[in-house]
Amino acid sequence: MREESKHEILLESGTNEIEIMKFTIGGNLYGINVAKVREIMISAPVKPMPHAHPAVEGIFKPRDAVLTVVDLPKYLGDEREKDPKDIFIVTNFNKMFIAFRVHTVDRISRISWTDIQKPDKTVSGGAESVATGIAQCDGELVTILDFERIVAEIAPETSIQMSEVEQLGPRDRNDKPIWVAEDSILLSKMIGDSLRRANYVNLHMFSNGLELWEALTALPQGGDLTRDVALIITDIEMPQMDGHRLTKLVKDSSRFKEIPLIIFSSLISEEMRRKGRDLGADEQLTKPEIGHLVDVMDHLLVRQDKQTRG
Repeated sequence: MREESKHEILLESGTNEIEIMKFTIGGNLYGINVAKVREIMISAPVKPMPHAHPAVEGIFKPRDAVLTVVDLPKYLGDEREKDPKDIFIVTNFNKMFIAFRVHTVDRISRISWTDIQKPDKTVSGGAESVATGIAQCDGELVTILDFERIVAEIAPETSIQMSEVEQLGPRDRNDKPIWVAEDSILLSKMIGDSLRRANYVNLHMFSNGLELWEALTALPQGGDLTRDVALIITDIEMPQMDGHRLTKLVKDSSRFKEIPLIIFSSLISEEMRRKGRDLGADEQLTKPEIGHLVDVMDHLLVRQDKQTRG
């Protein structure tokens, strides 16, 4: 995909829409957020790497950078022979560039996040699921894969590290209510565990922006709102309502706009940062920088206390 082509299809901020690039593996239809895609290319010879995860095919150098190649069919249990006509989807998220082998690439569809449903645990594997949602695109069901979870399993060192929090040293207990919207079961657990280790003990976890927004609007009118929610942390990619739409709703509301809101996402780029800033996000941080997230939370809550007292 050319950079200018990708730029042309970037969505307006806060519309709760997503561009899905559809691709196939073994005849099954999958999807990836276009915001994660850097380019598409025909597969090329790959140099194997010793002691790598079984799904890591190796490395190749298409131009000026060496890329890791993940054999996505093998990861998903499709053991058929590689075909020279296979496609590499080169992705960029969590500040990493990774190529994923797939069999074919279909077209791009623009849909609403409300058209994406969370997979039922009976078919998704629960906490082990690599499906973050099931979408209805052009009359077809598309499985949206959790690429962050896939990479976290293949290379745990690239994901959230509890050691970053431990390096902050002893911390006072903080019981201010922190609300977190994160759809990935794995990352939600990792974020929750890390924040509790940082002594943030009053966490409210939501699996998407809509759940958080509905809980927010259901709070009783009047009184000190900070007793119910002192700070919001949100991912961007989520079924039903994404983080940009949630940010817009919160910051456009006279009732909720003073609640500090942090966008914590693997998709933070200059373009995404501009969008988040226009929507009113107080801070925007790139996963997996959990230590930085704790520092920013500390700062925003201190600032909020000063404003309340002032």
